[in-house]
Amino acid sequence: MKIFKNYLFLGLVSVSIIFLASMCKKDKGTDLIGNWVEQSDYEGVARGDAVAFSMGNIGYVGTGYDGEDRLSDFWAFDAERNNWTQVAEFPGEPRQGAVAFTAGGEGYVGTGYDGLVKYKNFYRYNPVSNTWHWVSNEFGGLPRYSAVAFSINNIGYVGTGFSGNAEKDLWAYNPADSTWQQKTSFQSKVQDALAFVLNDKGYICTGYNNGTYSKDFYRYDPSDDSWTALRKIGNVSDQSYDDSYTIIRKKAIAVVISSKAYVTTGDLGNLRNDVWEYTPSTDLWTTRTNFEGSVRIDAVAFSTENGRGFVATGQSSSLPLDDIWEFKPTETYNEAD
Repeated sequence: MKIFKNYLFLGLVSVSIIFLASMCKKDKGTDLIGNWVEQSDYEGVARGDAVAFSMGNIGYVGTGYDGEDRLSDFWAFDAERNNWTQVAEFPGEPRQGAVAFTAGGEGYVGTGYDGLVKYKNFYRYNPVSNTWHWVSNEFGGLPRYSAVAFSINNIGYVGTGFSGNAEKDLWAYNPADSTWQQKTSFQSKVQDALAFVLNDKGYICTGYNNGTYSKDFYRYDPSDDSWTALRKIGNVSDQSYDDSYTIIRKKAIAVVISSKAYVTTGDLGNLRNDVWEYTPSTDLWTTRTNFEGSVRIDAVAFSTENGRGFVATGQSSSLPLDDIWEFKPTETYNEAD
């Protein structure tokens, strides 16, 4: 009788394993929303900690670190043709950990680090003439790296980062008169955070300071220079909405597609590939199909004018990367893409 029970137990375990395996297989094929499609590899050398900005349907990726050297080359990605073209080289000191934004029909790249020196200088790129020009009025804050940048209504914003200490200040750049103006500071010191823009408002989250991952999430309104606290991005409430939240991390990216933002990659004690979709109307996050490329930190992301979103380059452990992936959030997962 005892032997019979053991065989019965093993049989039930086997059936359970088969059932769970079939369920997992079904979930992979039918329950995941969002599809990642690999595009033509970045044509420059593999790198992490680069910058990216976009104008129209062209994304621009350059600078960064290849594991040995800081870089200054720049490449343009034509999303419609799935093709890379080298453009004029960034004229400033080669660097990593810089920021970039678009304002007034030009791309701006500045701050960063060359392994010894932190920078506060900026250069602007004109896509029509394929030329860079030094911005004579330097960034108003301290030299730094691992900051964030975004643009709203042709005004560029740069803040947070590491200057020797974590920072929380925010500065606005107006290309019309090439001036920097200090704005209301972000609410906590943080480095290696991320920023995105939805509905003409800026959002900052993730990153770390004092050895702790930040759970803070704030929205910036340039119309009255104010910050609004949103729901935190960790499981801190007594409600159920955040029970599965693992959005906290550092060195991640955000890409905006249509009216939502998507956060992925980064480091939370281990490298991450989970994807979180943010809906501003509800202030809630939802999981989507995992990023299909190698897990990584220090990637770049950009969105094109026609509503496409891309994630490129980065570093996986000590390996610099040169792939690029497009995320299609409304499509069903397709492993073959």
